[in-house]
Amino acid sequence: MDFAMTAVRTALNGASYVAPRLAGGAAFRLFRKPRGRSRLRPDERPLTDRAEVGEIAVGGGKAVSYRWGTGARPVLLVHGWESRGSRFAPLVSELLDLGLSPVTFDAPGHGDATGETMTIVDLRDIIAELDARHGPFEMVVAHSLGVTATFLALREGGARQLPPVRTKRIVAISGVPDFAYLVDRFCERLGLRARLNAELRDRVERELFPGEEDIWSRFSVPRTVPEAGPASVLVVHDADDDMVDPACSRALADALGDRAELVVTSGLGHRRIIGDPQVTAYVRDFVVRERAARVGRAAGRPDPSPRPAAG
Repeated sequence: MDFAMTAVRTALNGASYVAPRLAGGAAFRLFRKPRGRSRLRPDERPLTDRAEVGEIAVGGGKAVSYRWGTGARPVLLVHGWESRGSRFAPLVSELLDLGLSPVTFDAPGHGDATGETMTIVDLRDIIAELDARHGPFEMVVAHSLGVTATFLALREGGARQLPPVRTKRIVAISGVPDFAYLVDRFCERLGLRARLNAELRDRVERELFPGEEDIWSRFSVPRTVPEAGPASVLVVHDADDDMVDPACSRALADALGDRAELVVTSGLGHRRIIGDPQVTAYVRDFVVRERAARVGRAAGRPDPSPRPAAG
């Protein structure tokens, strides 16, 4: 832990003894806002400049959407916390080569969107809105918190009474299992006392999700995997992820049962995994195999053997 993190931990834990509400408010402000905006990288700009750009009003700002291709066989790419849609640039190129039409976005408080922050409900609503505009999506590829939001959109739909999202398959990369994990992990990384964890949870319920019921169960993927969800899910996680425990993706794969295929990489961590060439190849292979399986079933042929999990 660096000096700044140590100072924050010491200050918050110390304040929690004499002014727990004040310390809880400070922890909540740290928790709910991104530490900074991910900037567009030079190698991402050529592809981003070719995109059809749109806007989506959500939460306290406007998301920015990006769309490529003809619109045929659309695929949605969902980024996570402190990231942006352009991080999927290598995958966008691969999907275009396969004749698919990628769609992604920057959520409020991220990338080129307006606003200061986003919530999992904002992500859910963006996914549902893009589904209404460009779907149904043949596949959804999601990273980190985007995985949680994707399954939430499959169960609940979005604002404006948009129906639950439907997709044939999902790629879940470095997925966060549920919202409670984020709170606990945040407190763990800062070394915060149990009293601050409880105070933070209380503020999340009252200030981040006012009026929302049963958020700790609703925002949990393994507890609420929809039976009518995707027929096939590729679950990818790196063994050296220091932000989200790889055990989280193993739990997700277990909850999905026969629908899931688990791939474990190494040396990529939590963020580099998105643009890694080997991971992009796994996704491409998943698309090709699933398409071949559908064609084979239509012709009365058995499904091809699944690819063994890497690890």
